[in-house]
Amino acid sequence: MTEQRSGSRLAVLDGLRLLAALMVVFYHYVALARPWGHSTDTIFPTAHKLAQYGWLGVEIFFLISGFVICMSVWGRTVGGFAVSRLSRLFPAYWVGILLTVVVVKMWPEVSSLHGWDTVITNLTMLQGGNNTPNVDPVYWTLFVELKFYLIMVVVVLFGVTYRNCLILCGVWTAAAALAPVLKTPLLTAFAMPQYAPFFIAGIAFYLMRRFRPNAVLWAIVVLQLLLAQRYIDYRLATNLGKAAVDALPTWPARFIITAAFALIAAIALGVFDRIQWKWLTTAGALTYPLYVIHMNIGMTLIHHYRNQIPAPVLVATVTILMLMAAWFIHLLVERPLGKWLRTTMRRGIDDVRQHVTPPRMHARRSTLQTATEPPQSPTVSASSCHPASTATAPTATSHPTPPAKPPNPRRSSP
Repeated sequence: MTEQRSGSRLAVLDGLRLLAALMVVFYHYVALARPWGHSTDTIFPTAHKLAQYGWLGVEIFFLISGFVICMSVWGRTVGGFAVSRLSRLFPAYWVGILLTVVVVKMWPEVSSLHGWDTVITNLTMLQGGNNTPNVDPVYWTLFVELKFYLIMVVVVLFGVTYRNCLILCGVWTAAAALAPVLKTPLLTAFAMPQYAPFFIAGIAFYLMRRFRPNAVLWAIVVLQLLLAQRYIDYRLATNLGKAAVDALPTWPARFIITAAFALIAAIALGVFDRIQWKWLTTAGALTYPLYVIHMNIGMTLIHHYRNQIPAPVLVATVTILMLMAAWFIHLLVERPLGKWLRTTMRRGIDDVRQHVTPPRMHARRSTLQTATEPPQSPTVSASSCHPASTATAPTATSHPTPPAKPPNPRRSSP
């Protein structure tokens, strides 16, 4: 399969990321009763109906993530991928935890802390794996992302190729389809049947972008679109309660999911390549910081001032404040701390590589040196000068090591 294009900066994709984040913000601020003390259908008669589907911004995130992470792993080692992801996720996340703890501690109106051990565990981003409560409820999605990253690490180990990505799509689809029937906890945890269709479709869309669309990739996308419909009722019940499944129509959710697939398809096919507005790149930079700080902090502000400021003005003001805070976090924390983390982690990985180089690699290097360098004195052999040499290295009284035989061309790999 010949590569067509790996793509430059996809500005429209950045804009879509912010749109998905604002959908989630709209859902939390307008649809939920918690920040207002009662149902919002009387406060926002029309907006409330739309906001009830804002949770679908998470599904759009996962769709975009499948596309972006597949792009990110291409040509990278496991260490390089880990550095890029960890330095991207943790700086804003740590600040989000700190700010949320401060606000919730000072004004425990809509949420409260479950103890400092909970906060400390949340700093690892692994709280989802040991039933520790999230400092902010939105953090549950980050653990889903981490599991997706781990799946992609397996692909990196085998080699990120067109063929291996297709194998991943097929195996993951089968696992996600069988998980509810097999009821194996480990399989269900990593197959993630509710969210797998979005990640898998994103991978297929990126393969279209990097190479070219074909019948196989379109079949994968259509299959994932159909499988995504299976869990709409489940997601409605999870976000709005079981009563919402019977009370709300599902067609708006189906329409939003289909529209998101269509937009990513258009991006994959290059429809929006000419759109390179700088503000879209800025929008993409705001997305993650906005997501990790908006819920408990914003809902606390709404609850605190709900009787003093008109509801529409309050929602708009809090949203703007969260966007401004996200920009400062990106500028003052993500950039410098992310850069420091990347540099430090790369240095650490280099150190590990130097100290855990397999013995075979050492022997191969010694053989190559013996074959290519001028003959040495019998009293000093190449292996005795190697830093990893042991007590078995030749001494001054040893017989000189015969020159290495040239490699057999029939056995050498291409």
